[in-house]
Amino acid sequence: MATRDKRQLYLRPDEGMIKGVCAGVAHYLDVPVKLVRLIVVLSMFFGLFLLTIIAYAILAYWLEPAPAQETAGRYVSPAQQLDLLALRLRDDEQRLRQVERYVTSEAFGLRNRFRQL
Repeated sequence: MATRDKRQLYLRPDEGMIKGVCAGVAHYLDVPVKLVRLIVVLSMFFGLFLLTIIAYAILAYWLEPAPAQETAGRYVSPAQQLDLLALRLRDDEQRLRQVERYVTSEAFGLRNRFRQL
């Protein structure tokens, strides 16, 4: 997570639905993008329609798109995600087998009996 003083507000058009303003605000505040979008929609329904549209338009015009190095490395293709999950699953399975070996060993049974005394 970036420190607060080094964070900058950028447009995130690759993650956004229209211009990427909500995605940029979400990254800046470190909150889910859906939450920011929900707040924007609710503000429009509860009487702040014009103010919300003006603020969105100003931010869309004023903000710069996020630099390439900042957005690089965040996207992981579905195939890469499956490979990472397969590795993680294999590691977890090996740890589980080690725990099973220990729990079914004689040393565990002996220690358990001593604890019961």
